[in-house]
Amino acid sequence: MAAKKKSGVIKVAMVCSECKATNYFTSINKAVTPKLAQQKYCKHCRKHTEHTSKEKLK
Repeated sequence: MAAKKKSGVIKVAMVCSECKATNYFTSINKAVTPKLAQQKYCKHCRKHTEHTSKEKLK
């Protein structure tokens, strides 16, 4: 059987607001969550900073 296609769910990259490094990847529902921002640990800055969703990935 064929797998169901996820409708409206896209993959996004989480980017550090200070050093602009891509550290995390996640999936979001585009209809419910247009922009995502979370406090996460950045291994390049070595501290907790705000990470925002960048763009959809292929």
